[in-house]
Amino acid sequence: MSLPLPGLPTRPAQSLLAVVGLLAAVEVASGVLQGFYTPIFPQIADHLSVSEGDVNWFEAAQLVVSALCVPLLARLSDLVGPKKVLVLSTAVTALGSWVLAVAPSFTTFLVGWALQGAYVVWLPLEVALIHRRTRDSGRQAVLTRRGAAVLVGVLELSVIVGALTSGMLVETLDMNLVLALPAIVVTAVLLVILVGIEDTPGEGSGGIDWTGLAWITGALGLVMGGLVALRLDGAASLLPWALVLAGLATLVPFARHSLRVPEPLVDVRLLATPAQWPVQTTAFLFGVPVLGGQIPLSTFAQADPAVRGYGLGAEAAFVSTLIGVYVVTLAIGAFTLPLTARLLGMRGALVGSSLLVAVGYALWIPFHDTTAQALTNMAVAGLGSGALVAALPAAAAAAAPAHRTGFATGMTNATKTVGGAIASSIFAIALAADGIDGVTRAEAPLSGYLTVWAVCSGAALLAALALLAAPRHAFGDREAITADPLSPLPS
Repeated sequence: MSLPLPGLPTRPAQSLLAVVGLLAAVEVASGVLQGFYTPIFPQIADHLSVSEGDVNWFEAAQLVVSALCVPLLARLSDLVGPKKVLVLSTAVTALGSWVLAVAPSFTTFLVGWALQGAYVVWLPLEVALIHRRTRDSGRQAVLTRRGAAVLVGVLELSVIVGALTSGMLVETLDMNLVLALPAIVVTAVLLVILVGIEDTPGEGSGGIDWTGLAWITGALGLVMGGLVALRLDGAASLLPWALVLAGLATLVPFARHSLRVPEPLVDVRLLATPAQWPVQTTAFLFGVPVLGGQIPLSTFAQADPAVRGYGLGAEAAFVSTLIGVYVVTLAIGAFTLPLTARLLGMRGALVGSSLLVAVGYALWIPFHDTTAQALTNMAVAGLGSGALVAALPAAAAAAAPAHRTGFATGMTNATKTVGGAIASSIFAIALAADGIDGVTRAEAPLSGYLTVWAVCSGAALLAALALLAAPRHAFGDREAITADPLSPLPS
């Protein structure tokens, strides 16, 4: 496979091609992790002798770890270089994957699943690597977007491969052997990173802001704990709301601390700049449909219309097909990002992608009765989602100073994760018919699903509006950004 990377001299272009090719192997592993387990969750529940409802704890644990580790790993990337942190995060992910393969109990499996959450920083780190490698090309932003598009395309195709593989093997192989396959893939990728990817030094100064880490850990821990309690106890309980409010209140001293120290863990000043806050806001809002909206779509598709009065009455095989179509359109959206960015400009491509997601989920509200309608809705949303997955880290890198690119790209995943976690809890309440566990049995009222689709569509529409507030040339090449994160950008 060749990459459309014109404009560079032969030798640098080949070097960039090699880097993107090696990083694509990492995204193969990421795709396997994201696609492999979903079709076999019922079998995993049987393997661990737990109910399928208990599987929800896996998602909660991994979201907490992901949200906490991304700012720290992104800061480490700026200090010691992205390759070293990529090695560290991949090693932790491999460890978690092997724990899953040998876990004798639900608790051990939960620990392994949480450790696996370290993979969420892979794509931002890869974008940071490409961004640095193309610094002297004169086309840094363009080449970074193209590289990110290729990586996301490989990721999405690998999700399909992972899902199909686990579905075919789960009935014929021992479950421990099935669960060992992702661990083997991640371990192999760790060796590829160690041997194949050239190390680059960090460009940040100072050290780790441990006080800031403590504040953000406390804030995120309280908010995530409140969301988990909300999922378990319901909206009528005071404990979840008290935890969420306490977490939000903790952000005030955290922000004050971050403004005082010269090298904060979370650069509040940078996040507040006109070029950066629209990207991070978009990532947060994008997490609502892309992370929070997937389980409701799966349960709706499996609902029996003869019993519930809605749904597609689909078997698990069709749900896999629906997911497959969605992921294919994600890949198409990612691969065509360079073309849409050339035609519409980067901001226009981001706005257009957000609008596609908004339209795709809005279509579910009137059109949800047939398979053809479901596939059409997901295809429209998928095209926009794929482009956003590829574009947001690259846009954040382009809108950040050189010594903070790792932080900026990493924060797109952190904010997306938090957005998905909040949406997941809200949707669990909206879909619960008989208590908070109703969502796991696909017994929600149709009004609950209409609420989910409306929220997903509205979040994507708000993301488009946020992007319109960004300076016109905020996502251009490096020359538009100076070393001072507060310097004005061309409008």
